[in-house]
Order: sequence, then C-alpha cells, then structure tokens
Amino acid sequence: MESTYNPQSIEADVQKFWTDNQTFRAQEVPGKEKFYCLSMFPYPSGRLHMGHVRNYSLGDVISRYQRMQGKNVMQPMGWDAFGLPAENAAIKNNSAPAKWTYENIDYMRNQLKSLGFGYDWHRELATCKKDYYRWEQWFFTKLYEKGLVYKKNATVNWDPVDQTVLANEQVIDGRGWRSGAIVERKEIPQWFIKITDYAEELLDDLALLDGWPEQVKTMQRNWIGRSEGVEMTFQLADSDQSFDIYTTRPDTLMGVTYVALAAQHPLALAAAENNTELANFIKECKTNKATEADMATMEKKGVDTGLTAIHPITGKPVPVWAANFVLMDYGSGAVMSVPGHDQRDWEFAKKYNLEIKQVIQGSDSDDITVAAIVEKNILINSGEFDGLDFEQAFKAISDKLVSENKGKVTVNYRLRDWGVSRQRYWGTPIPMLKLANGESVPVPEDQLPVVLPEDVIMDGVTSPIKSNEEWAKTTYNGEEAFRETDTFDTFMESSWYYARYCSPNDDSQMLDPEKANYWLPVDQYIGGIEHAILHLLYARFFHKLLRDVGLVESSEPFKSLLCQGMVLADTYYREADNGGQEWIAPSDVIVERNEKGQIISAISKHDKKPVISAGMSKMSKSKNNGIDPQQVIDLYGADTVRLFIMFTSPPEQTLEWSDSGVEGAHRFLKRVWKLAYDFTESGDVAPLAEITLSSDHKTLRREVHKTIAKVTDDIGRRNTFNTAIAAIMELMNHLSKAPLSTIEDRTVMQEAVQAVILMLTPIAPHMCHQLWKDIGNNNHVEEALWPVVDKAALIEDEKLIIVQVNGKLRAKITVAADASKEQVESLGLSEDNVAKFIADKTVRKVIYVPGKLLNIVAN
Repeated sequence: MESTYNPQSIEADVQKFWTDNQTFRAQEVPGKEKFYCLSMFPYPSGRLHMGHVRNYSLGDVISRYQRMQGKNVMQPMGWDAFGLPAENAAIKNNSAPAKWTYENIDYMRNQLKSLGFGYDWHRELATCKKDYYRWEQWFFTKLYEKGLVYKKNATVNWDPVDQTVLANEQVIDGRGWRSGAIVERKEIPQWFIKITDYAEELLDDLALLDGWPEQVKTMQRNWIGRSEGVEMTFQLADSDQSFDIYTTRPDTLMGVTYVALAAQHPLALAAAENNTELANFIKECKTNKATEADMATMEKKGVDTGLTAIHPITGKPVPVWAANFVLMDYGSGAVMSVPGHDQRDWEFAKKYNLEIKQVIQGSDSDDITVAAIVEKNILINSGEFDGLDFEQAFKAISDKLVSENKGKVTVNYRLRDWGVSRQRYWGTPIPMLKLANGESVPVPEDQLPVVLPEDVIMDGVTSPIKSNEEWAKTTYNGEEAFRETDTFDTFMESSWYYARYCSPNDDSQMLDPEKANYWLPVDQYIGGIEHAILHLLYARFFHKLLRDVGLVESSEPFKSLLCQGMVLADTYYREADNGGQEWIAPSDVIVERNEKGQIISAISKHDKKPVISAGMSKMSKSKNNGIDPQQVIDLYGADTVRLFIMFTSPPEQTLEWSDSGVEGAHRFLKRVWKLAYDFTESGDVAPLAEITLSSDHKTLRREVHKTIAKVTDDIGRRNTFNTAIAAIMELMNHLSKAPLSTIEDRTVMQEAVQAVILMLTPIAPHMCHQLWKDIGNNNHVEEALWPVVDKAALIEDEKLIIVQVNGKLRAKITVAADASKEQVESLGLSEDNVAKFIADKTVRKVIYVPGKLLNIVAN
C-alpha cells in the first residue's frame, strides 16, 4: 500500500475497473428489492457547473448507499437535448444545433465519468435522437385519438420585422432580441393537451406523496388553483348577446359597478369596429406582456366599450370596459369589477372616476375612499342579503342565480391546458398533418418518426423546417398533405424520460410494461426547486396518461423528492467606464481574510489593483463566479469535490463555495488514508471473537458502533449527509489516538477502519475502493454491504460520573454500569479532591443523576 494519498493515480484506474466490470449495470431481478434513483438530467450546455455536481453527487451517494443495503439499484443518465439555447449557439457559431449538441454531450459525459458517478451508461438517452422522440410522437397521436389533444388559436410573441414567433426569453424590454422591433401579441393556431381533465386527480394525489417537501406540494396546489365559485351570465342591454364571468366572491355581487373585458374579447373586438379609441387601445394591448405577474404590476388602463350590461340580480345597467389587466387566456376573458372590495378594481375605478360601492362591512379604520376592503365580512347595502356572512351570502346569492337560470355553482381551476406548440426548429416535430380541406389528422403510425433534419443552416429568423417547403410536403391516403412545422415544447421530452430509462433500447414500443412496472415509480428523484411546478406537474400528468393507456400501473412517477439548494460563490467586480460592472472570476483574485474569514483585501492577480467584493451569489456566467469542476478535480481529485459538496451544508440549503473548505476536505481524506496505512503496517490481527477486550477497547468499539448507527440514520432516513460526515470525522478523532501496539489493539482497529471505509464509500468511492483492497479484503468494496450495528457493543460496562461539590467540578469517577446510588456516593465522597472541599463543612444533600452526575451540597 502507498504511504500517501494520491487521488490522481487512483481515480482513473478505479473508473476503468467500474467500466470494464460493468459495475453499475442494472437488470431486473424478480424478488429482489429494487431502488430507482434519478437526478434530473442536464441540458448539454457544454460544461458541467457546480450546481450539476451537487445534484449528481447527492444522487450518487444515495444510490451507492442503497446498493450497500443489498438492493437492486438503477441510476441512469441522459440528456435533455432539445431547446432554444442550441439554436442561439448555432447562430452565434455558424453551426448546426445537432453538431453543437452532440459535441457537448461527449464532453459532459466525460466530465460525469471523471467524478465517479455510478451510472448505468447502457441506458443513456438523448431526447434529440429519433429513437427517443419517435415514441413521443406516437404517444401524442394516441392522445389525439382519445380526445385529449386539440388545436385552437392562442396568443404568442410576434416579431413583425423578422416575421417569427419569439420565446419569452427572446423578448428583451418588449423588443425582439434580434430585430429590436416592438413585439406584438398575435393569435396563431397551436396544439394543446387537456391537462385540465386531470386537474382534480393531480390535486388529490398530492396527498399520496409523503416523500415530497411540503413546500413543493403547496406550490403545485397553488398552480392548479382549485376554487369553488359561481359562474354567472350578464346580459347586454338592448341585445340578445350575453357573456359569462366566474367569481369566487359572489358575496360582493351587489357591489359591481362595472364589468371589464379582455382587449381580445369578441365583444370588445366587435365594439371596436365603430370606436377608434377602443381599436387603438386593443392594438396597444397587443404589445403588452401577458403574464399574471406583469398584470399585477403594470399600469391599469382601459377604454369604455360603449356597451352596457344588465346586473343579473338588480337589473340595473352596468358599463362594460375593455381593460389591459384582463387576460383572454384565463377564464372567459371577462370579470365583474367590485372596486369597493378588490384593490385592482379600485385603482381602475379611481383612475376613470367609476362608482365605488361598499357592500361588505369593514373595521373602524377601513375607508373605501383610501383603499378597497378585501377581507370577508358581513354584507351591507345588499338588499335582501344584508346581515349575511360570507358562507351564507355565497349560498343565498348562488341559489337565487340558479333559480333564475342566470348562474351555477362550479369548480374552477387556475390551471390551463398545456400548449405544446413551439415555433422553433430544434425540437420534436409535432406529428400532425394538414389536409387540403383544412382538416388536421395524425401522422400514420407506419410513417413515424417524423424526422427532424439535422444538417441545416440557421439564419436566426425562420425555422429551417418552416422555410423548407419541400420538408413539409407529404401525402395522406394518396392525397397531398403538409406536415406540421411547429415542434413540441421541450417539457414534453422531460415529462417521460424517467420511464424510457426502464427500456431505453426497445425499438418496438414506447415502454416495456414489464420492465417499467418493475422499476417504477422512481424511489428517489433529485433536482432543483425551480422545477417544482411545471416540470414536476407535467411529469405527473404524463405518468397518469401512460397509466391510462396501460403502459404503467402506478399513478405517480416519483415517490420521494429531494430539492437541493443553489451553490454560491464569492463575486468580485470593478466599475466599468460605461457605468456598469465588470465581473472578475474568483480564481483571478488574491484575497486576504481576517481570523473570522471575512474579506479585508482583494486584488487582481493580473494587475495587482484592488477589486470590489460583492459577497456571495449564485454561481453564474453573468457574474463570472463559476468554479470549473475539472480544475478542482485536477488539483484535489473527485473524491475531495464530492466530500466537500456533501459536507458543507444540508442538501436543501444553499452551499457556499470555499477554497479553504475544499482544502479541509482533502486533508480529511489524507487522514483516513494515513490511518489505513498505519494499520496495514502495524502487524497481525486475530478474529474479534477470540480476543479479550479491555475497557478501552470496549469504549472504542462503542464509538464505532454509535457512529454506524448515526450515519445509517442520517443517510438512510434523514438525508442529512453533512451530519453523517461530521460523525465520521468525530470517530476519526478517537481512532487517531488509539494504539496499535497489541494484537487486541489491531483487531479492534481493523473493525473500525473497515467501518470508516464502508461508511465513506458512497461519498469517496475511488479512495474507498482502493483502501478496501489494501487493508486485505478479498472482495471489492462495491460488493460489500453496509456495516451493521453490534448492539452488544453499545452496552456500557462502566459509566463515567462527574462529581461536583456545590455545582463545581471536583472529580471524575468510573463506576460499574449497574452501580447503586449508595455505591456511587461512597466512591465520590472518598475522592481526595472531593474530601478536601467538604472537610470543614456539613453535607446537606447528595443529588445523583444516574449514570451521569453526582452533586454534593455542603456548607
């Protein structure tokens, strides 16, 4: 065995061993408990960042731990390979997205391997390959046949100069990222999947997810947004036309003073034909941002349509306005406005001098001339409904509307159907055809996949499959037809990849049901909380769709969810000549810190001039504070990186990168190596059962098995890897002081060293693979099981008792574990130092805390 720890000479050899022996290849083993561990797959951007490293380190530690529990573990890896960044990179580099993507995949795969992650690379997939997206297309056609897919007009970002649809991230300050033109809101035909048909089940089944963070479940509940309310009809005055609104506050109905329509509402569009001011307003609204967050903060604007609605209960006329804060995509595109009890409506009414009426009782300090009264309370100024509370008013008003055929009680959802069309190139072609008669039909199964051409030139304006008319031409039943040139939202690919891993090389079906039902659901899913809503919701929806076509039996895809925190690093900058900030990489800065670790000086390595510290922030390209994992691996080894990542903070909290912390992790691994080396050089050992243990030996074994118990609980149940590592470090403090002189010493140490290696194996697998072999084991550590607690070793024969006189420490005594109070008292009083402090005093009381403390009160 080498006397010093040299990760560079170990890690490549160990990784080759894993590859040559297919150590992590997973196969179905009926009757053996399985464990499917999955980290969210990466977008192949070119290089791993420390956020990736943290995510995948967590997954690998859990996977290796579960393997050591004797379970059949699968941990796959793949690539979320479609998306807009590849298009932008291709335009910038004058390349095709496919070439850029495949090169990045090759590079990042090697990075993952260099970190020693135990993936089953035989299951690797890339979503941009036709053997993957073929089945996504097939599944979409099946959903169409089941009535779960439809096409309708929807609003998009439209660049009038480039004549193209822009993603939200391509709209910068309201202008197209390339042309600089003011972006318009435009309606175009788009494909949708009816996720709303599953809204209730998606909501109810959150109760099944005991292994999910409550925060994530709450976020999903809010996104689904179930509400009980009333849908009611407002009739237009002097017209047979009407429109519907939905409200969760029917108790405020008697306070309606105007009605607001979305600018794109059919009634507003019709009124605009003879109203120039309204027509101009509708045109202006086309450039508005259309998210709910934007609606909440933007200036409220509107125009009177000239229409009048009839209040459904009072029969009084109510003006109808077009307003920029009403979205056509949400609900019916019309809202009843109660400015006395809704702050947004109040602000609009104040601006346009509309009536504000109070119908809900407020507190003494409430004043509707100052702000809306939004709390629920007793009704006033509401005629027959006066004096009712919210619940009573809800029932009374809804009953009246129902009886007069003007409304109904209904359940509504904030959730909207999933629009899956994207007007981009680098994505899965939507498998639909448009016939000469305008009808849309699915691509026949024998013509799947619809292959995306990869040898293209990006001009930055039009998708290559939209500009290539020949690509779209095809036939259907002998007649001319045209392929859909939109591609799928990339959430489609990431919504079922976890299931494809179960049979990734099956070219005859989307999933092999037998294999899918063996592995699914995923036992542990790991990823950032930024995916808590859309990705996880869509994956849950997709899983239920897979279930309903008979491909899987379970109803949820992920049993347990672990959301890791961000990785932070120091940031440094200088003021630029243009008034901005020039961010400087931490590796280019020389830092001096005080004894508390606070920065007191920072200068550039290049010109030795001062730079400004901006504190810790998320590692990002924009602030140039990313740490290249490969540089740290080259310097300290992958095991050091993994240990630092796992030790520095609990997984769900942010992790602050620290060069000194990395150095500390490396020193600890060197200590473990030295302990193992000293043990191998110390001499022979004997079977543990054949030696006589001294008191010190028993104490050391007790520390070992207490540590095994804690680390097992921390990793296996609590996922608190940092405290598990801290416990191993504490044990190392005891072991470093233990003698190796006698065969008994060495026998006890052998058990301890083996336990340390096994407990560190999930975290520092390369070093532990080598050490396991070096200390004399015949098998490989990947075949070894997790250490088992010897309960007998935890039993104490003796207890250390603290002896106090009047609350101050005066002695420590060792007594038999079963010693009586009288025996402990006698031993304590006979101690010389105790006797000295009570010699001229009278003992008034003796307090004994069994097994811990003896306090003698004397005066």
